[in-house]
Amino acid sequence: MSESGHSATGYIVHHLTNLKIGEGFWAVHIDTLFFSASLGALFLWLFMKAAKSATSDVPGPLQNFCEIMVDFVDTQVKDSFHGRNPVIAPLALTIFVWVFLWNAMDLVPVDLLPSIASLFGIHYLRTVPSTDLNSTFGMSISVLLLVYYYSIKVKGPVHFTMEVLTHPFGKWLMPFNLLLRIVEDLAKPISLGLRLFGNLYAGELIFILIALLPWWIQFTLGWPWAVFHILVITLQAFIFMVLTIVYLSMAHEDH
Repeated sequence: MSESGHSATGYIVHHLTNLKIGEGFWAVHIDTLFFSASLGALFLWLFMKAAKSATSDVPGPLQNFCEIMVDFVDTQVKDSFHGRNPVIAPLALTIFVWVFLWNAMDLVPVDLLPSIASLFGIHYLRTVPSTDLNSTFGMSISVLLLVYYYSIKVKGPVHFTMEVLTHPFGKWLMPFNLLLRIVEDLAKPISLGLRLFGNLYAGELIFILIALLPWWIQFTLGWPWAVFHILVITLQAFIFMVLTIVYLSMAHEDH
């Protein structure tokens, strides 16, 4: 870093800058879209391959892994979701595995992929989609839209509207009920998106700070932090999945 003339601040800023086109609200983060799509395709390919090669004999490692994931998610859905909807379990599986793959990119050495990209003239590259607010809020807002969709589909437009206007204080305090519902509905995507973003952004920043240290200190601190971070990336994917299941379960229930 010192040989290339970059300061520590410049190094950190460089690694926290997305590859983008456009400016301001209309900026598109190319690296976030690329890695999100690539990891989503990897998820689909792995599970499709496991499904096509599934056998009732002794299963292979891939089939074992996919069956463990399916059973794990199915258990969470049975425990948290009290309605009947065949979409919830596949949705929960997709969210858990996809977000986990997003987070797992934080374990790739911070200089590896940006250095490879620089050989092709790409000067900025962030490899962890969950450290981009656009992706975490995109996911959480999608969950909120699904909550509204199933609330209206299951309860009907009239029943849903009356629930929003009369719960919890009754019909005589409709403005207060509506205000509380707006706050509640805004809190869901904000908490989902910011929780995932904040934890992974902090983890990425610590890896960058470790990369500024001499190589022998990097090795000493990097491995323990990486092992601990495995728990963080798994826990954050699990929390996002479980809260999604809970929110959709509430959308299927009548008050």
